[in-house]
Amino acid sequence: MKNIFLILIFSLFISGCASTRPDVFEVSVDSINSPASHKLKSYIILPNNVGVKEYDLQFQEYAIYVERALNSQGFIKANDLNQANVAIFLGYGIGDPETHKSTYSIPTWGKTGIASSNTHGTVNIYGNTATVSSKTTYTPTYGVTGSTTKTSSHVTYKRFLSISAIDLNKYKEDESEKQIWKTLAVSSGYSDDLRRVLPVLVAASSPYISKNSGQKIKISLKDEDQQVLDIKGIQANK
Repeated sequence: MKNIFLILIFSLFISGCASTRPDVFEVSVDSINSPASHKLKSYIILPNNVGVKEYDLQFQEYAIYVERALNSQGFIKANDLNQANVAIFLGYGIGDPETHKSTYSIPTWGKTGIASSNTHGTVNIYGNTATVSSKTTYTPTYGVTGSTTKTSSHVTYKRFLSISAIDLNKYKEDESEKQIWKTLAVSSGYSDDLRRVLPVLVAASSPYISKNSGQKIKISLKDEDQQVLDIKGIQANK
């Protein structure tokens, strides 16, 4: 029984560790559009983060991911501003760390009683005198005798991706910025590595780009899922 209990505790410990570093990314995608969104497919892509320029290496890396998603939805990258009819703005970021605390109880193991007893005796004879000595051994029972309260904490980060588009034809006419669609993806998790998470956010957003999701859509993805590998430009091993 004691060995079974120890195995149970070990299993709980392992599962607890696994749950604190999950390999599944939970992404919330919200997309909205205007009726004219399906007509404009020739695009240029521009940074939407303050202070970020087109030649920023991080922007260039993320832009390639978004371009793959756009191309899968029928968009065509234009050579320059004059050939494009839609300007797509790419924004991304990660929030400050958020600490979460939780308490839980661990059962304590110990003796709860006596299951059985066994007495052994011996007789010693000295001439006409005999003495008897005995020894009793007890087999205890084990079980839960109480519990210990523990406190744990973990840190999560909010990661986001914003892809929005304006009608360039309208902008060329009167310099008004008419937004025609916007897609936002948000994920909260343990990784603060935006370079790792960004392809997942793009993959989750891809089917909804320039469309109307009608509500927030919950999507679960892993690094090795085909949708993510496609965004990274990696061919899956067969």
